[in-house]
Amino acid sequence: MSSFLCSLLLIFIFTSQLTIATTDTANKFQYFCDQNNDGGNYPTNSTYHTNLNTLLSTLTSNKDINYGFYNSSYGNNTDKVNAIGLCRGDVKLNDCQNCLKNSTVLLTQHCQNRKEAIGWYNDEECMLRYSNRSIFGLNEIGPAYFVWNTNNATNEVEFNKVVNFFLDSLRNRAASGDSDLKYAVGSDEVGPSNNQTIYGLVQCTPDLSKTLCDDCLVQSIKEISNCCNNRLGARIVRPSCNLRYETNSFFYQPTPSDSPSPSPVPVPVPSFSTPPPFAQNNTSSQGNSNTTTVVIAVVVPVVAFYFNLFSCVVQEGEEDEDVEIEISESLQFTFDTIRDATDDFAASNKLGQGGFGTVYKGRLPNGQEIGVKRLSRDSGQGDLEFKNEVVLVAKLQHRNLVRLLGFCIEGRERLLVYEFVQNKSLDYFLFDQTKRTQLNWNRRYKIIVGTARGILYLHEDSRLRIIHRDLKASNILLDEEMNPKIADFGMARLFDVDQTQENTNRIVGTYGYMAPEYAMHGQFSVKSDVFSFGVLILEIISGHKNSGIRHGTSTEYLLSFVWRNWRDGSPTNVIDPTLNNDSVNEIMRCIHIGLLCVQENAASRPTMASIVLMLNSHSLTLSRPSEPAFYVDSGAGDFQDMMQSLESSSVQESVNEASITEPYPR
Repeated sequence: MSSFLCSLLLIFIFTSQLTIATTDTANKFQYFCDQNNDGGNYPTNSTYHTNLNTLLSTLTSNKDINYGFYNSSYGNNTDKVNAIGLCRGDVKLNDCQNCLKNSTVLLTQHCQNRKEAIGWYNDEECMLRYSNRSIFGLNEIGPAYFVWNTNNATNEVEFNKVVNFFLDSLRNRAASGDSDLKYAVGSDEVGPSNNQTIYGLVQCTPDLSKTLCDDCLVQSIKEISNCCNNRLGARIVRPSCNLRYETNSFFYQPTPSDSPSPSPVPVPVPSFSTPPPFAQNNTSSQGNSNTTTVVIAVVVPVVAFYFNLFSCVVQEGEEDEDVEIEISESLQFTFDTIRDATDDFAASNKLGQGGFGTVYKGRLPNGQEIGVKRLSRDSGQGDLEFKNEVVLVAKLQHRNLVRLLGFCIEGRERLLVYEFVQNKSLDYFLFDQTKRTQLNWNRRYKIIVGTARGILYLHEDSRLRIIHRDLKASNILLDEEMNPKIADFGMARLFDVDQTQENTNRIVGTYGYMAPEYAMHGQFSVKSDVFSFGVLILEIISGHKNSGIRHGTSTEYLLSFVWRNWRDGSPTNVIDPTLNNDSVNEIMRCIHIGLLCVQENAASRPTMASIVLMLNSHSLTLSRPSEPAFYVDSGAGDFQDMMQSLESSSVQESVNEASITEPYPR
């Protein structure tokens, strides 16, 4: 069975669960409303309804996002809503936000009381989707629709060859994009016989890995030969990717005046009563040479459905296995390459040392700077297990995570290769009296928000669930624009295979950042990371290390210091004196959020999804925090006694690389 037939049947299967694609012609809005999602309806004024409205109203409120991709969640358990907003890569920020706001109104209006829906506005200028199931980091090929120009090329063979080669080159560029943007546009000449120019655009949602983006676009390009061969223009639109080519320019050109190029002719969408399977309706408006037509996939006969579905599943499994092997091979570096890149691990290239190895700066032959972690030689892990874990973690891509580029296995050597982050770590600036002046409040707030989004991705939005367990200032790296990137995530299973999700017999991490249930009893969860994040917020605001604030000869724990001032009505005493007082209200709100995160009862701490929403929406009312963990009321004199008691109650301490991964699909 051809791969196209499998893909087509999967679209049929998914689309059979939804209404036929509907078009609001007046608003140029195409949408699908899910008809078969478990518990697909939500009652008006229900918790889910409130969560959906809250999430959609704040989806584009993050001021740090200027690349047209928004993904967020709100709520808990069965009332949790997940949403994605994606704008075409050439759309300006203001136009993008307006497009998504219009889509919010139209989609909730047309798909009233449906828990899952997706819509495309104004010729795919933006896409909005939401669901009560996880939709992040997944390659979802349906529901999909195909659109094509009704006119054929003159030299069909030459035209089809150029189109495929051209879209393939755009696919490679888009798939190689980062977690901000996976988008490529361009043009190509068909040849002297036709004297035509083709304009093309391809895009994936940036939460996809390079492999998943590539898979989605490859599938769409292959299907051109089945739906749209010889056509002068076509679109294939899916939730995870879309592509388009035309013989007239349809995307905004990066000109100095930033003036838009001519837009395509509006797309009339036919209505279907009972269409045949994969029907091609070529009705066009008279006199319009660029009219395109939507194709909607429908259900095939039941017998063929089950037979072909089984064939697809078998084939898909084999392809996945091949992909994993290819990924593993593409990530592997030779030891000689790494040794040359680091000048034989020269001391001058040493960046730091942690509990599981030493980190070196290096430069690959192509000029790319890298960070290399040379692991201790007693990790006791097999080659296959090491490779599998690296492949899993390499699929995690987010703008606020340090990206794993690859690995090396040779003899007893185990090396991890990361992207190089220019501005060292947060503690290098934050705890230095001189350098901290470079961290104004805008930068500190950006670091808080970016770190929160990175942790949310690890907890809920990635294909793996990762509990970091060692969030601290030295594990937050800063790029050249002072954007935060979380380091040392997802690698704990490489070294500590005896750990489980709920409990551990070996405490790893850093005292002062550890939640009480973890430090004392070895119990960890996403709420353990929330506690660490709360400590980090309070460090960023105060400029003090959590390990203690000195008062003459005595020391007071940071959480005790912050709580005492909060309780006594003097929280401004907590704020770093180098910060500008113009932002006091926002700083006070962040202190409040930090105290909510460090409450002793783990159940009382908010989730990272709630924290991101609190940071992005100042209109949300915050609950009253309770006394933090490790609070010492008498303050200064008892800090050392408290820490000694904490250490004696713990099993064992390590100093770094403390994350944990649940290696199963989300």
